[in-house]
Amino acid sequence: MPIPRTLIVIPARLAASRLPGKPLADIAGEPMIVRVWRSAVAAAAGRVVVATDADAVAAAVRRAGGEAVMTRADHVSGSDRVCEAVARLDPDRSFELIVNLQGDMPTLDPGLVAACLEPLAVAPADGGPHIGTIAAELTDPGRIADPNIVKVVGSPIAGTRRVRALYFTRAAAPYGDGPLLHHEGLYAFRRAALERFVALPPSPLERRESLEQLRALEDGMRIEVTLVDRVPLGVNTEAELQLARRAFADRRTASAFPSPPWPTGT
Repeated sequence: MPIPRTLIVIPARLAASRLPGKPLADIAGEPMIVRVWRSAVAAAAGRVVVATDADAVAAAVRRAGGEAVMTRADHVSGSDRVCEAVARLDPDRSFELIVNLQGDMPTLDPGLVAACLEPLAVAPADGGPHIGTIAAELTDPGRIADPNIVKVVGSPIAGTRRVRALYFTRAAAPYGDGPLLHHEGLYAFRRAALERFVALPPSPLERRESLEQLRALEDGMRIEVTLVDRVPLGVNTEAELQLARRAFADRRTASAFPSPPWPTGT
């Protein structure tokens, strides 16, 4: 059932440094951004809009039947682009929850959007968080040591499959026995928290780790993380693009869409 007053915004920048033009990269006959948009719509969690600085990206989304909004080209992060899009789309502030869904997750399981929103069911006045996100257990030693795999250190919340985030890091943490959690950059914000977040300057730990979510923690915001079985593949390199293409080819053969074909430990 759709969550009321929720706006899902997919930021998409054409000039990505590691894989230029990736929103329009073909995956099984459709641009990657359209694949992401379709998964977001399938989540049935709210209105879905692509926020971009490129006419070609907006045109691709609109040809597929989607909604796109043009934003400035000088944003330093997807969160800034999302915040601009929200202000343009909803000046009357009818949407209370904002999902920032990155445009490079073509294998996204739509159910992960609801998992991301789950922590925000509890209001801040009742101890609820400002931001919700997702993570899954990481078991492959090679990926544990990979600084491109972001880990979240959190304290379990009794009676739930969630943790309260204490830190995010590119290092293998925490030390000692127990699971490590692979964090994926899918975020659900309360609108006021998003606006507060983008108004803050980059924080010291954010600069050190190159992880913007640390800015929120350093400012005292509460982030809760829903634990899921797997996270989607983020496409940042040519090799990851080829992996995504193979995944969609396998889905056509096995009729398995939309479940992603890899757990986080592989």
